[in-house]
Amino acid sequence: MSVDAIKLASQYIPILELDEHEPFLPQAVGVTVLDQSAPSPSFRRQIKLDPKFTMLVIEFAIYWDYDIQHLYDLEHVWVYVGKDGSVTDCEASFHGKYFKGLLPDRSNVEGQRVKLYCQAGKHAFSPLKEIFPLIPNYSTCTYEEAGEAGLIITAPFQGVIETSEQINSVVHSNLQRYRFRPSGRYSSYSIPEELLMSWEQLRQVIPTRIQEQLRLMESD
Repeated sequence: MSVDAIKLASQYIPILELDEHEPFLPQAVGVTVLDQSAPSPSFRRQIKLDPKFTMLVIEFAIYWDYDIQHLYDLEHVWVYVGKDGSVTDCEASFHGKYFKGLLPDRSNVEGQRVKLYCQAGKHAFSPLKEIFPLIPNYSTCTYEEAGEAGLIITAPFQGVIETSEQINSVVHSNLQRYRFRPSGRYSSYSIPEELLMSWEQLRQVIPTRIQEQLRLMESD
């Protein structure tokens, strides 16, 4: 991906509203810029671009070293950009699916940046914070269930990284140290531009970061 594409994407980086007790921050963001309909390179979905209203779609694949329940987390935001440079639409991942990220009255758009709330510890996105307490394990997943999923293997890394009962046990023990209860209060977080890279670069980086985190966990 060119420097110009990264510069373009940096203008549309979503603003994240993080719970005040959130223990983790994004570590890297993989960017893909699409000027026509195509499959997402990092999420199981088709991105549909209507050229009448949209010039391009920017996919942000946001990587955390940890989800409170498992090692490594990859969440997504799709920003649709019109011919005049304005945000025409937004979608955001939510536990393997995705929601609209743009409120009907556009009240969560600040200039060219969409503001999204981030589920405490789990990093699912929503333009409305009120949806999170409706999740049945909203409070228990960050405390009693911390670390219980170990190291998960998602589609982009099938056959690239491996897990085991021993690895899962190490991850569980370490993530139990971070357990917390969501506060329900949020603070704005701006992802630094220097975290942006192409999706292909990030796909190469993630397995290395996972191994680094496992080594750190095993040495504790």
